[in-house]
Amino acid sequence: MADYVLARKSRNIASSAVHVLLNILLGFAAVLSTVFSGSPILGILLVVVSKWRVFAVRSRYLWINIKSNLVDLIVGLSIVLLSYFSGISLMPVHFLLIAIYVIWLLFVKPLTSENATLVQSLVAVFLGISAISMMTATSDAVWAVILSFLVGYAGSRHVLSQTASKDFTLATLVCGLVFAEVAWLCHAWGIFYDINFPIETGIRIPQCAIILTIFAYAYNYARQAMIIYQEDFRFKNIIGPVLFSAVLVGIIVIWFSNPIFNI
Repeated sequence: MADYVLARKSRNIASSAVHVLLNILLGFAAVLSTVFSGSPILGILLVVVSKWRVFAVRSRYLWINIKSNLVDLIVGLSIVLLSYFSGISLMPVHFLLIAIYVIWLLFVKPLTSENATLVQSLVAVFLGISAISMMTATSDAVWAVILSFLVGYAGSRHVLSQTASKDFTLATLVCGLVFAEVAWLCHAWGIFYDINFPIETGIRIPQCAIILTIFAYAYNYARQAMIIYQEDFRFKNIIGPVLFSAVLVGIIVIWFSNPIFNI
């Protein structure tokens, strides 16, 4: 019996080590293959293949599986696209993206608490909107609107699906529509903050990504509070985070709309 337990523990340790190694390799491969090939195709394929279990189901479960894994897919695809739009020469931003993806795969993605799902949603929103802003900066606004709606919908659904509420479709659609509207407004004047101090890093942060991440935090926090308190809900339950988010967005729009880098 003792030998069986020892063998079982050894197998668990070995499988955990392989799991960690594969995730680290995926993080490096997704970014480096994109940089060295000068195309996002290989990176996208690696991310999609790594999610093979999502697609290896009967057709009637496929859409449910895709919706449940949208946040993880958004993070992975965004990492690849951000790597591509950051240039085909290795820069600090590429190593930062590798680190973010590895940390996501190993430490953030496996978490299941309510606070963790909110963090996961915010990470997906920030990276997803950043990638969309770069990808659609010189294209028609319709693509920014459609893709931003999808990110907003996925981020809100990821949070609200963990709550006791069974009907959150309207809340997720409203969040997606707000994302689409803000993305359309931001597309008219694409502001990017170029961070190149003290060395050239290649890091560019879209203003739109910051604003929508703040909105996603306030919106999902408020919606969660409404579900928890239900009939006893009072505005005082959410006034702190909502007021802080509104002030922060106001500061960004009023005082930080003078872009360091403007498309």
